Amino acid sequence: MGGTMAFKTPDQIATAAVNAGVVKANLTADRMFAGGILAGAYIAFAGLLAVVVTAGMPVAIWGNLTTLFFGAVFATGLIIVIVAGSELVTGNMALLPLALTTRRATAGRVAMSLVVVTIGNLVGSLLVAYLLAVQTGVIGSAHSAAGSAGALTFAKLAAVAKGKAVTETSLEIFLRAVACNWLVCLAVWMAYAAEDIAGKILAIFFPIMAFVALGFDHVVANMFFIPAAMFAHVPGIGIGDAVRNLVLAFVGNAVGGGLFVAGFYWFLYLRGQPQPTTPKGVQETPIPDERSKGGQDAAGPR
Repeated sequence: MGGTMAFKTPDQIATAAVNAGVVKANLTADRMFAGGILAGAYIAFAGLLAVVVTAGMPVAIWGNLTTLFFGAVFATGLIIVIVAGSELVTGNMALLPLALTTRRATAGRVAMSLVVVTIGNLVGSLLVAYLLAVQTGVIGSAHSAAGSAGALTFAKLAAVAKGKAVTETSLEIFLRAVACNWLVCLAVWMAYAAEDIAGKILAIFFPIMAFVALGFDHVVANMFFIPAAMFAHVPGIGIGDAVRNLVLAFVGNAVGGGLFVAGFYWFLYLRGQPQPTTPKGVQETPIPDERSKGGQDAAGPR
């Protein structure tokens, strides 16, 4: 390839991630929302696929390999999000703080993005859960014939949703969400290292497979699993269960992505460095810097 590397080094990934965060922070609200709907739908498609593929794999025979297959096919969701382009709040939980800590985006723009994209993710997830999982009959129902594909998928969805909404304690949800988004944001981070589609897919696959196989909680995935179970009339899951899980998963995901990925990689590669180059076509929101008085370097955070 003429001597050029086919991947970015970690410090180059950090610069690319900051630039991506700047782009995301400066999107218009309607684009944030539209991109959020797409990403929510893509993650929901992956969740539906994972349920269907693993529904006929009894744990008594397959053991924990069931979760490995579940995670392997679920990785499809983030692959589509990254390669096709859309707005996923969990990945943005690492990219936006980097734009903020390097003084390339305002706190207001970051907060607006997180709120608008989250709402978009929820809308996209609910659309797939209700229209394309339940109303299509793909997920089955409590009335599906015993042993049929519909009965198997309904039982699998019920088990996944009840596990997340009812069985897990509040602390477990939070900690699982921290671990989840540490891995999800690593997948996003490593995808920026790749210069081709195959490399991006490979970088994304293993961290996503890992977080799902380990049973961690992803707020957008849960926006599909739990409402889909409620739409399908899985007994024992109430709106309070759904809200508890989604709120705690959101907070835990924010800690996982914001601290363990954005925070640590900012410390390693961006602290005290000059500002990365602004991406072409992006008009940044000016940020006044009072530290410029007295000759302090305003290019990076202290």
